[in-house]
Amino acid sequence: MNKRRGYATLAALTTVVALVCGAIYLGVGAAQGRTSARTPVAAPAVWVGTWAAAPAKAAPAVGGHAGRSVRNVVHTSIGGTAARITLSNLLGEQPLKIAQVSLAVRAGHGPAAVAGTLRRVTFQGAGAVTLAVGGQRVSDPVALGIPYDGDLLVTVATTSPGEPVTVHPQARQTSYIADGDRTQDAGGDAYTRRTGAWQHLSGVDVLTRDTRGAIVAIGDSITDGVTSTSDANRRWPDVLADRLNRHGSHHYGVLNQGISGNRLLTDGRGPSTLARFDRDVLAQAGVRTVIVAIGINDLLRGPDTSADHLTAGYAELTRQAHARGLRVVGATLMPCAGHRRCTRALEAVRDKVNAAIRTGRIFDSVVDFDRALRDPYAPDRLRPAYDSGDHLHPSDAGYARMGRAVDPARL
Repeated sequence: MNKRRGYATLAALTTVVALVCGAIYLGVGAAQGRTSARTPVAAPAVWVGTWAAAPAKAAPAVGGHAGRSVRNVVHTSIGGTAARITLSNLLGEQPLKIAQVSLAVRAGHGPAAVAGTLRRVTFQGAGAVTLAVGGQRVSDPVALGIPYDGDLLVTVATTSPGEPVTVHPQARQTSYIADGDRTQDAGGDAYTRRTGAWQHLSGVDVLTRDTRGAIVAIGDSITDGVTSTSDANRRWPDVLADRLNRHGSHHYGVLNQGISGNRLLTDGRGPSTLARFDRDVLAQAGVRTVIVAIGINDLLRGPDTSADHLTAGYAELTRQAHARGLRVVGATLMPCAGHRRCTRALEAVRDKVNAAIRTGRIFDSVVDFDRALRDPYAPDRLRPAYDSGDHLHPSDAGYARMGRAVDPARL
């Protein structure tokens, strides 16, 4: 047995042992519980999403040739004792051949890994995997301590171009590129190029006993955090994750499924929210609640879109979520006066949509981003401190206000 295969086998056995021990502990606790009400019972370990990025675009691979490694940097919301990743070729036009994948905890702010954390990732025991056109693959469990509110390195080495590749272009996070298969490099010296997109990777789940489940935020560029400071994790779902997990009272994974330019009703920048809802929300590990923050692009890019069209779309999302036992929190649409596409007619429709959302008849609960961020002296505009400058997207302060506007008690 070679060293790499031995490490993979050891990691798999470690995970199995942990699960078996947990099952034994549960069985003993349950048996003892019949005689003593005070016997503690450990919660079962479950898979819950800690990070996600919706496949959004087909693009040429960074580096322009086969035989490269992409070191994706992703930020966790919750931690665990093991992880698994999801690779996507959803938007590819030919099979994507992957030679090897690794996972590590990031050291500092560059492409290097914390010593001793680099792990080889396998798929049904094999290091290499081919993703069919339109397909995805979930890895085997990787035994590794995953930190709360920390950075991971997910490195993917390809052996064929497989272009175009599936990317999430507005990452607001720097990732790294190296020539050749450098998945097993703990250091970062080989990673001489940078990219602002996540490639191939669409999700990371963790195995944990310390969680209430996952919250999925689905939306457009405002959820994607398009104007937030890069490499700082200042999108509003990041702020929400920090609030929920900082004091140890809630422990929810928070998954950001925003796509810049996305619409509720029609395809454009990525599939419509209605079209991708099953994949990007309902299929996520451990999901319990979805926050729906979508619709402004339908108005900006579809002038014939009515309030009734949007509310009917929201009602359909709620119906699908309820069929899976999920709670749905709906967000009001924020003001946009001053933006070049924002007209008085659009503002009138936006007001009708928000009035319908606030009635409580569409969603289980409401987060009022409109009231939280609008200028009290000009309610059709963002408050200047919350405006990034384009009169549509929030500043870092605006995103922070959005993250604080979500009431944990309503999740």
